[in-house]
Amino acid sequence: MVQNETRAPKVAVGIDGSPAASTALAWAAMEADRLGWPLHVVYALAMPLVMSVYAGPTRFPPPEEVTEQGRRVLAEATERVRKLHPNVQVGEVLALEDPATALLRRLSPEDLVVVGSRGLGAARSALDASVSVRMAARAECPVVVVPSAGTTVPADPPRRIVVGVDGSENSRRALAFALREAARVEGGSVVVVHSWQVSLPFDSEALAAGGWSPPDDLLDERSQEMVSEMLAQVADSGTEGVGVSVVRSGKDAAEAVVEAGAAADLIVVGSRGRGSVRGLLLGSVSQGVLHAATVPVAVLPKHPRPRR
Repeated sequence: MVQNETRAPKVAVGIDGSPAASTALAWAAMEADRLGWPLHVVYALAMPLVMSVYAGPTRFPPPEEVTEQGRRVLAEATERVRKLHPNVQVGEVLALEDPATALLRRLSPEDLVVVGSRGLGAARSALDASVSVRMAARAECPVVVVPSAGTTVPADPPRRIVVGVDGSENSRRALAFALREAARVEGGSVVVVHSWQVSLPFDSEALAAGGWSPPDDLLDERSQEMVSEMLAQVADSGTEGVGVSVVRSGKDAAEAVVEAGAAADLIVVGSRGRGSVRGLLLGSVSQGVLHAATVPVAVLPKHPRPRR
């Protein structure tokens, strides 16, 4: 038996008939057309699990009207994609699981997954355990979260891309991803954002009241060195035509990225990979960006598996 069979990459998108999912579908279809990849459209019925001492956990069978609703939404989605992007191969998936599980079980590291966001805000998103946060925390492939409010799907792929970096391997991969994406289009550009805001192991407010403040000039110098080093490590001949600018800021990291990305086509961040539950409770720069951004956000996985 052959293990680790090679799979062709695909774009997967979760839909539920909502405006947020409709925007995500349009973005995913555009990306699948650009990449020449098939598009898998997933509708999750989210049927509850039933525990049995004899048979183990099994799921309730869906009522016929629920199944028909899912089939109708999938058929409408497929028809829409074929009208807008006739060259895209579309596959439909009707899954019994919850939306995040339905997508995660059908992904490989080579894929790209797209989900919509209703823009609930940080507090409510944490309480609702939103699909976008769970996907960003757990997926082994890049996750693009497309907000529904105020987002229009462009006819062209992302041209102006903003990426947040902090010197970590996570953000180095995010920077490489952003440069490669920008290199795909003529006139592509990348704005690299680094915040030097750091938490101090002592009472900084008391020190500030006494006239002390962190040495911003030194922090800015270190920031410049770090960003230059990262660019030197990830740039190559394939990305030399990409226009690169740098924003160094003393603001909160998520705030700095969201502000710089307000007029961008795409924001790219790395995931700390804390996991779906712990990540919701602790928060992170990537989650802060997801909650506040008004443009699509690509979150790179923390531990990508090697491509087969």
